[in-house]
Amino acid sequence: MNAPTRVRRLRRRLTALYALTSAVGLVGLATFAVHSDAVSRHKELDSSLNIATSQAMSGISYTADGKVDASTMLGYLSPDCPSLFVYLDLNHKVTRGYAPPYPCAHVADADLRAATEQLVRTNDAATYRSVRGTDGHPLRLYADAFDDDNNTTVGAVIAVADTSSDEAAHQHLELLLYSGCAVLVLISAVIGHLLSGRATRPALAAIRQQEEFLADTAHDLRSPAAALRGLAETALRDDSARDAALQRTVRLAGRMGELVDDLLTRARLSSGTADVAAEPVRLDLLVEAAAEDARASASSADTITLTAQPVIVTGDPALLRRAVGNLLGNALTHGHRPGEPAHVALTVDADGTVTVDDAGPGIPPGVAESLFERFRSGSGSTGLGLSIASWVARAHGGKLTAGPSPLGGARFTLRVATRR
Repeated sequence: MNAPTRVRRLRRRLTALYALTSAVGLVGLATFAVHSDAVSRHKELDSSLNIATSQAMSGISYTADGKVDASTMLGYLSPDCPSLFVYLDLNHKVTRGYAPPYPCAHVADADLRAATEQLVRTNDAATYRSVRGTDGHPLRLYADAFDDDNNTTVGAVIAVADTSSDEAAHQHLELLLYSGCAVLVLISAVIGHLLSGRATRPALAAIRQQEEFLADTAHDLRSPAAALRGLAETALRDDSARDAALQRTVRLAGRMGELVDDLLTRARLSSGTADVAAEPVRLDLLVEAAAEDARASASSADTITLTAQPVIVTGDPALLRRAVGNLLGNALTHGHRPGEPAHVALTVDADGTVTVDDAGPGIPPGVAESLFERFRSGSGSTGLGLSIASWVARAHGGKLTAGPSPLGGARFTLRVATRR
């Protein structure tokens, strides 16, 4: 499995982890809210049932001999909801003392008697119960007992309410909350995917840069290495050609050293690890030094003429010198026709412009726009020199352009912002 695939798999895992964390938190909050709503609804309903039974029992009266007279209670029983039922003589035979003619809650008599009997078993303790009515509706039942003057439980008042509307509202709330959780989890997954992509983008960029660097290295070193091997084999076979082969080997080794420097510079520029210094630079003197270096490595028949005006720019002297050196090297390599020496004219203007003219075959039509990309300089060249020079120009607030030269070849113009 290659590195980009592993990074993409890591991104998917981060997205899944982000969505899972969000889902656990949101579902937990929704479950807590649903439970809290159910508890609050039960408490509110139980409180209303308790009030209803208390109001009904406030109408209890007693006979002269201390017996409970439940008949006076009937005037306190409301026919509205919740429905109130009265059971008497709990210590003997449980009988129904009152039932509303049109109850709003259709409760089975067995459930009422079960609640009443539970009061007897629990020694006059109120009881709550959830049951199903005869019409299938959910009901909430509350039973409370009342005593005679001897503190003997003699009756019970039972309040019953239909909870269909409450349960429907609760289920609607539950549906809204969990549907909202699903939507929010989906949104968090999308956001997590975007964030994980942003987090893994530098890693993918670094891997891509590494692969490009390795490809550049393999591409650029293959030909010089093969040439070195060929020169070595020639020197071993032919003693008379040994001196010439060694001289070519030295030049080729120097070229390979420059190539390695260009590769490392490009890798640092692409990764952003190369810092661009900002200091005053005499551009004319820097170009003059670069021209001297180019003359030292050029053929004796090649000529480089320099016309420079004093100018100070703000920039990185090492990068600017490499950019000018790359332009000169490109002109010396490609700025001449086969079998002819190279003639390069170098100009430095007061506005921070460096112009390199050659008398070569020029730039083919339609190539100037892509000339500063990798592997686009021409046959026998890597294209790294021009791409590095273009990057250096942009890093200094300028631009590198290419066009026809008055000498008949190509003109490269490097513009750098002057010091203010």
